[in-house]
Amino acid sequence: RITVGFKNRYMIVEVFLDPNRDLAGHDPIIITQFNVSKGIKDSILVNFGDSGLASSLGSFQVKYVNPITTLCIIRASGEEYQKVWSAITMVRSIGNCPVLFNSLDLSGSIKACRNVALKYDELKFEQYKLVVGACLAIDAIQHMQNCLDKIKVLEH
Repeated sequence: RITVGFKNRYMIVEVFLDPNRDLAGHDPIIITQFNVSKGIKDSILVNFGDSGLASSLGSFQVKYVNPITTLCIIRASGEEYQKVWSAITMVRSIGNCPVLFNSLDLSGSIKACRNVALKYDELKFEQYKLVVGACLAIDAIQHMQNCLDKIKVLEH
């Protein structure tokens, strides 16, 4: 008899912040594991109710967030990932900032997910550097390196 262990799914998503937010003079929002997690959990609750949220929470975790590239890795159980993914597509704000989530990849292993996310992160940071140009601060480069180091050591 072959037994199959508990399966997780790993989703790579990017968060698009409202581009008009800075023009309106509001405080900029920083994407964090906490506020991404809260936005998704709130969406699960609104769209799937208390029992939907409870069944999703067993394995749900925002594993990685890069506030510069706004790339995120989210873990959910193999049985609940479709509900979590659906809820992600229905998140419309984090805090008071309108957002949209763009789903980039789905993987069955953290290793495969990490490799894909690393490539996306590096490409998005290159785009970021082109946009900011000479205004690129040394601390942004260091922060990005710290994020890339974190993604390289992700575990279950």
